[in-house]
Amino acid sequence: MADQSTPEVSSQEVSPKGAIFENAPLGEAVSQEPSSGGVFSRRRLLGTAGATGLALGAAGGAAGYAAAPSAQKATPLTSLGTDAVMFHGKHQPGITTALQARGHLVAFDLAAGAGRKEAAALLRRWSATAQRLMAGEAAAQDDTDVARDAGPSSLTVTFGFGHSFFARTGLEKQRPVALDPLPDFSSDHLDKTRSNGDLWVQIGANDALVAFHALRAIQKDAGSAARVRWQMTGFNRSPGATAQPMTARNLMGQIDGTRNPKPSESDFDQRIFVPSSGDPAWMANGSYAVVRRIRMLLDDWEKLSVKAQEDVIGRKKSTGAPLSGGTETTAMNLDKTGADGNYVVPINAHARITRPDQNGGAAMLRRPFSFHDGIDSDGVPDAGLLFVCWQADPLRGFVPVQRKLDRGDALSTFLRHEASGLFAVPGGAAEGEYVGQRLLEG
Repeated sequence: MADQSTPEVSSQEVSPKGAIFENAPLGEAVSQEPSSGGVFSRRRLLGTAGATGLALGAAGGAAGYAAAPSAQKATPLTSLGTDAVMFHGKHQPGITTALQARGHLVAFDLAAGAGRKEAAALLRRWSATAQRLMAGEAAAQDDTDVARDAGPSSLTVTFGFGHSFFARTGLEKQRPVALDPLPDFSSDHLDKTRSNGDLWVQIGANDALVAFHALRAIQKDAGSAARVRWQMTGFNRSPGATAQPMTARNLMGQIDGTRNPKPSESDFDQRIFVPSSGDPAWMANGSYAVVRRIRMLLDDWEKLSVKAQEDVIGRKKSTGAPLSGGTETTAMNLDKTGADGNYVVPINAHARITRPDQNGGAAMLRRPFSFHDGIDSDGVPDAGLLFVCWQADPLRGFVPVQRKLDRGDALSTFLRHEASGLFAVPGGAAEGEYVGQRLLEG
């Protein structure tokens, strides 16, 4: 779980900022430091323009401001709130977007009697709401005002379809082969009530209230067409919390994401996204998301010495550097031995087992959230990783790596996979389209 870094900021960004730890990919670490200068959200501008004489100018869903002569100076939002991500684009937002501080994963099942027509109307509503909220606007109907004072805060809303969706809507012939159910793994202790689902929504934002506001709006938009099957909430370090940009840490204290594929790499799109000529056609420029709730057995993990933890992972806990030497980004020397003749990076170390070159080049873009859902009655924390990884084909990405982990990963002793899902996430919606339109109206 510890060797893929935060993805580079996607070209979709309007205001760019700067299970498997090792090989389940996120790109180069991205700066999360606030930029200088602030911008009002459109909602706040509309509420204050008359009183302060602000001139309103909006471009790409983000609003700018210019102060007219006035004795009263308005204080702009901080840069954290002004960051906005475009809803429309080649790919859906929330895939290559930089890690956000707060996330919600939620799956829905279509209501009894709901079919293709109701699903199309729902995706149309959801897409319209996502576009408005990501631009910092209020929801069109019955906005709760939870995010009234905030800007977009890098909000993203991403939609996907589960295996069961296609039978429910009479679209079985359009179900991709890559969406076949995942095989059973020896580490699985899955709760079926918290797994899979007809529809999946990923919400991320750098402000907890903005993320919750989007969750409530999406849930309300579902109306009588769909009901929540399960929902999970996660978090990451807040932008600007570290003195300099760095790869994220997980709840085990490990730097998590060093070897994630980078959008700047020439084969990135080939590994992560379905090609424009792909099959089925409606998945062009889309991706497949594997979602796993991985509980970390933190009490057991924290009993280990730092040296023992490093041997389990294969990297230094303090810097993320491989045990074979160098810095975090130094290539790992798998053949290096110590004075005792043993490999410096143990044969069952997580970082060794999950390397793409040890798995036929299998790679995925990891984009997880940590979670903590309280303390059990016996005092054990219910905490771990909401593992989300993206790939062009899970049978060539997630599955071979997880199978190899099942056969002898030292980290597996300290993990329990408790929920799972696989979702087909279509390409981004063009202007005037809703997500999934090419499937539902094709």
